[in-house]
Amino acid sequence: MTVRTLLKPALCALLALTAALTPTLPAQADTSTPGDRQAAPRLPRLSARAWVVADAESGQVLAAHRPHQRLAPASTLKTLFALTVLPRFDSGTRHRVTAKDLAGIGAGSSRVGVRIGGTYRVEDLWRGTFLRSGNDAVRVLARMNGGWRHTARQMNAKARALGARNTHVVSPDGYDAKRQFSSAYDLTLFGREGLRDRRFVSYCRSPYGYFPTPKGWVRIENTNRLLAGSHGLRRYPGIVGIKSGYTTKAGNTVIVAAQRGGRTIVATVLNPTSGARNGVYKEARALLDWGFAARGRVKPVGRLP
Repeated sequence: MTVRTLLKPALCALLALTAALTPTLPAQADTSTPGDRQAAPRLPRLSARAWVVADAESGQVLAAHRPHQRLAPASTLKTLFALTVLPRFDSGTRHRVTAKDLAGIGAGSSRVGVRIGGTYRVEDLWRGTFLRSGNDAVRVLARMNGGWRHTARQMNAKARALGARNTHVVSPDGYDAKRQFSSAYDLTLFGREGLRDRRFVSYCRSPYGYFPTPKGWVRIENTNRLLAGSHGLRRYPGIVGIKSGYTTKAGNTVIVAAQRGGRTIVATVLNPTSGARNGVYKEARALLDWGFAARGRVKPVGRLP
């Protein structure tokens, strides 16, 4: 018996195991079963480059478009940052900010107003991260966590542990960076995982909060327009948040979740080409509406790990 003959069964088994461990979804999903096509609601017409809508409890992916395409995530990547760093510090821990804490922040970054020399509680920094998408708050938390590159490595390890295989972190705040990417599937996974954490939910679902300044506490509003009910958009019924984002490379991005009738639907929309900045929220709203109507009436196209 030759070496080639001996290795062939082992190689086949290895290839089968690799395929089984790699979650894949079709680029464009037909979500209706043959006997249910008339009853199943029609998917909305969307312009987003990629999107996913899923049932949060079961993890069933109800429909998707280019779910694994690697795209710039913008600040939706802060969900993975929170999953990685949030458990590491008590909310009441205080930190005095130095110039090194804010070194390297990108030009034009969104900020909540962290100032050098100021002392902040960890919960203040998380509120600035979730509500105002403050890259300055992320910088401070990352430095407390061991540094920018160390935090990026931890986030990449966390992504792999969760089963997210199309995410690579270079800049933990989601700021555009070379070789940084995620996917609608992975971001939906991060959003769903965050819903398991009480602190994560308390921040991501807050329409407004307060942030300390030298002149006192100032009110800050959530950048998620479906949550805040701002810029001509109504607050979505049962909205839970999760995170919105924008950069030049990524365009507008959002991960949203909503609860209705004891069920939670989570959806991710990446870079729609219509409707300017409100377009991403209108398409997210349409996916949530469809998800609630379709749950139990369509055949899932995959499952979040």
